[in-house]
Amino acid sequence: MELIVVGAGPGDPELVTLKAIKALERADVILYDNLANKVLLDYRKEGCELVYVGKTPYKKYNSQDEINALIKHYADRFEVLVRLKGGDPFVFGRGMEELAFAKSYGMKTSYIPGITSMLGIGLSGIPLTHRGISEGFWVITGTKKDGSLSKDIQLALQSKTTLVIYMGMKNLPFIVEEAVKFGKSNIPAAIIQNASLPNMKMAKGTVVQLPELVKTHGLTHPAIIVIGDVVELAEG
Repeated sequence: MELIVVGAGPGDPELVTLKAIKALERADVILYDNLANKVLLDYRKEGCELVYVGKTPYKKYNSQDEINALIKHYADRFEVLVRLKGGDPFVFGRGMEELAFAKSYGMKTSYIPGITSMLGIGLSGIPLTHRGISEGFWVITGTKKDGSLSKDIQLALQSKTTLVIYMGMKNLPFIVEEAVKFGKSNIPAAIIQNASLPNMKMAKGTVVQLPELVKTHGLTHPAIIVIGDVVELAEG
């Protein structure tokens, strides 16, 4: 029994790794997420079973306990299970939780990194760092398990580095509120939806303009919020 947790990348199937493709070709079962591009499933071998365990934000989805139960169920019937997860499984992907569960069940485990959606920001012309502008970046979830905003965002807003927020659309008004509190109302900011895909959208302005930009550009999740002077480097 083997579980391979595989990163599917930000969406564009050409951004997946060769190692990930080889794992998909070996799989007897593939348990795949909502954000994993379905084109990647074409790499499966004949007879491979496909199991959708969608995790659409803010909608009904398989709980982690249900996914763990499926891993156990299929491990009893097949040799190689691939858990295909959008982005990188170790960046807000709960990949470690699934590997730990599989290990506790006596399964052999491995992890194949994927390009996290944060790196798709560069496809919009925004670098995470740039000499003389930003010497680093914070990567923070915008929604904790209880639905609240991470206090680390307050710390990040007091720095001069780039702030990248995952899963922040639901809490966008609170993010703006915090930025105003720390005197960052007019700092450049952008929201990028579906980074790397043909239907990618981006809107940029200042932090306080973000809620209005969401309305005018019809932005929704999945999206990444970027706050920092590097946003000004993007054209348009």
